[in-house]
Amino acid sequence: MEPRADIAVIGLAVMGQNLILNMNDHGFTVVAYNRTTSKVDDFLANEAKGTNILGARSLAEMVALLKKPRRVMLMVKAGKPVDEFIEQLLGVLEPGDIIIDGGNSLFEDTIRRTQYVESKGLLYIGTGVSGGEEGARRGPSIMPGGSPAAWPHVKPIFQAIAAKVADGTPCCDWVGEGGAGHYVKMTHNGIEYGDMQLICEAYHLMKDGLGMTPDEMHEVFKEWNTGELDSYLIEITRDILAKKDDDGTPLVDKILDTAGQKGTGKWTVISSQEMGIPITLIAEAVYSRCVSALKDQRVKAAKAFKPGKTRFAGDRREWVHAIRQALYASKIISYTQGYMLMRAAAQQYSWHLNYGGIALMWRGGCIIRSVFLGEIKNAFDRKPKLDNLLLDPFFKKAIKGCVRNWRKVVSMAVRKGIPVPAFSTALAFFDGIRSERLPANLLQAQRDYFGAHTYERVDKPRGEFFHTNWTGTGGRVASSTYTV
Repeated sequence: MEPRADIAVIGLAVMGQNLILNMNDHGFTVVAYNRTTSKVDDFLANEAKGTNILGARSLAEMVALLKKPRRVMLMVKAGKPVDEFIEQLLGVLEPGDIIIDGGNSLFEDTIRRTQYVESKGLLYIGTGVSGGEEGARRGPSIMPGGSPAAWPHVKPIFQAIAAKVADGTPCCDWVGEGGAGHYVKMTHNGIEYGDMQLICEAYHLMKDGLGMTPDEMHEVFKEWNTGELDSYLIEITRDILAKKDDDGTPLVDKILDTAGQKGTGKWTVISSQEMGIPITLIAEAVYSRCVSALKDQRVKAAKAFKPGKTRFAGDRREWVHAIRQALYASKIISYTQGYMLMRAAAQQYSWHLNYGGIALMWRGGCIIRSVFLGEIKNAFDRKPKLDNLLLDPFFKKAIKGCVRNWRKVVSMAVRKGIPVPAFSTALAFFDGIRSERLPANLLQAQRDYFGAHTYERVDKPRGEFFHTNWTGTGGRVASSTYTV
């Protein structure tokens, strides 16, 4: 059997199929394989009919069709299935061949797998792929990391099939070693949670606070999609609000208000807690989905605590403008926190992340694609070692222009009993990060009082710790100092 294929893809669910078709469109010969081999035959007879796509009914047949170094991409469910396929592939591949995981794997698993596969003489890539079904077919955002030596061998394929920005630059570049690619994809998904929650809160404010209909809100989101909020999520929200059910009424009003999640947002929050980075907005977005799932409890509580009047007084157009600015400012905070998290992870795992390049990779193809990301790239072009997006001149000016209406919206929502957890936590973070002095001095005194945990003093050098015998009976011995 003559080796003539450029890459193999294992897993023929919709993402796997669409990536294969995308690769075929760009001139690459692909081998399709699935554990249930009948799916291979079905794919070749239908979606892949008339293409150059090859089918394999066994891993041995698949490997025999591949040019060296062999490139095999897994598009299977994250977790145990990935490990199982790695073991099977190690039995049929040779040193120098490349295994690629294109699923939503936990970055820590990717770190482990990279080390393991490299120990067997092969190369490994864990890559985030964002954009959903349509992105996979027409051009996703691709975030590869793992074995650096593997990148030159997959770069032509990945950059060819990736989404492109206006100047033709592909939304794909090497992210970094080990689990860096999947970490960046995880952070992307966390920011996605935040963006979606912010949009939902803006919708809630217009619906309950301003009494607007879905058709009226459709027009608002249509306008918003032409300015600084121009993005994929604003665009689809515009379309969702215009969609009618079979009886001609708005479909969105028929959908049950309980949200699901697959876990990547939760992973982002867990990682932030382990590194001590306050991604409060993403955390609220995750917990808001949890609250939405408590439908039965919410129905009971709504009867026990009946809401008062929720309508905002004043000019509706002014309120819509204020909500727009609150959404924009909160979105800036979300990305600020996400970039803080990636910077901390880079230090923790010794990754060399290109932060402007990451913004460019997210600029097209992915779920959070927006014009906003171009400004993030510009910020890191101006200052590659930028600690905090809020300190960039563009974002500093943007926040200052929005803060009055941001406070106005949050305060009115609180007064009217409309929950805006993401808007409000974003504002609280902003007020916290701009406070030169916070009340943590009292907190440290409390910790020292009950646990002898010590404290630092403003009139002494940092790193020098003190303990006070607050009661006169506690003794002079302090607890050891540590940070969790």
